[in-house]
Amino acid sequence: MPDLDTLTASQAHAHLRRQTWSGFAAAGMVVIFWSGFNIVSRLGGRSALTPFDLAALRFGISALLLLPVFLRRPNAIAWPRLLTLAAFGGLGYALLVYGGFSLAPASHAGILVNGGIPFATALVAWPLLGFRPTRRVAAAFALTALGIALIAYQSLAGEVGAAPRQWLGDLFFLCGALCWGVLGVLLRKWNLRPFDAMAGIAIVSALVFLPVYVVALPKALSLVPTEQLLLQAIYQGVIAAVLAGLLYAHASQTIGPIKAALMLALVPGISAVAAVPILNEPLGGVTVAGLLCVSGAAILGAIGATPPSVRRG
Repeated sequence: MPDLDTLTASQAHAHLRRQTWSGFAAAGMVVIFWSGFNIVSRLGGRSALTPFDLAALRFGISALLLLPVFLRRPNAIAWPRLLTLAAFGGLGYALLVYGGFSLAPASHAGILVNGGIPFATALVAWPLLGFRPTRRVAAAFALTALGIALIAYQSLAGEVGAAPRQWLGDLFFLCGALCWGVLGVLLRKWNLRPFDAMAGIAIVSALVFLPVYVVALPKALSLVPTEQLLLQAIYQGVIAAVLAGLLYAHASQTIGPIKAALMLALVPGISAVAAVPILNEPLGGVTVAGLLCVSGAAILGAIGATPPSVRRG
C-alpha cells in the first residue's frame, strides 16, 4: 500500500494529465469553431449586413444566453476587471474583426488573426506572466512572423485581385488579434472561471454596444434573407461568442495561453481551403506560402511550449 506522500504526488500527476488532455481537446474544438467563424463572418461581410449588425447579433444573443449565469454570480469578477475583459475580449475584438471581414478575404483573417494571436499573447504574457519562449516556441514565432509578412506584402504591394482598402482590413485583423491575446493572458493571470468571464463579457458588451447600435449605427438586418440572418445569429451569438469563448477560456486555464494561442494557428489552413469552394476566394502562391508557415508554426509551438502547473481553485 503506497504511503500518503506517494499517493498525493500520483493524484496530482493524474490531475495534471487530465487537465492537459481536456485543455488540448478544448483548443481543438476552438480550431474547428473558429475555422467556421472565418467562413461565416466573411459571408456576412460580403452581404448587406454591416459589421455593426454582426456585433449586435453576437452581443445580443450571447447576453441572453448567459444572463442566468451572470445573475447567479454578479460580483464574481470585480467590475474594473470585468470592464477590461469586455473592452478587449468583447467590444474590441469583435468590432475590429468584423470590420476586417468587410474588407479582406477569409484566408487573411485566418493568418493575421489566428496567426497573430500567438504573437500578441506572448507579447502580453512577457510582463504579466513572466513568459520566456523556448527555442522551439521562438522558432514557431519566427515561422508565424514570416507568414504574416507574406500576407502584408501581398496586401501592400497590391497583388492582382486584391480588393481596395484590403490593407485596412488586414490592419483590423491584427488589432483584433492583439485584443484576443490580452484576453487570454488576463484569464490566466486572474484565474477566472470560464463561465463567469464569458457571461460578464457578454453582458457588459451588450449593455455598452446595443444602445449605441439602436440609436446611432447603420443597420441592414432587414435586407438579407431569413436563412442568412439565422446562420449569422446562431454562429455569431452561440457558437463563436459562447461555445468557442468558453472552450478557449478553459484551454487558457489548463494548458496555458501560449499553447492555446499557438493551436489557433491551425485555423488558417482549414479556413483558406474551405474558402475556395464556399466563398470562391482563390488561393495565390503568396497566401499558400503564408498558410504553410503559420500551420507549421502551430504544430511546432504547441508541442514546444512549457507545460503549465496544476491550476488551483
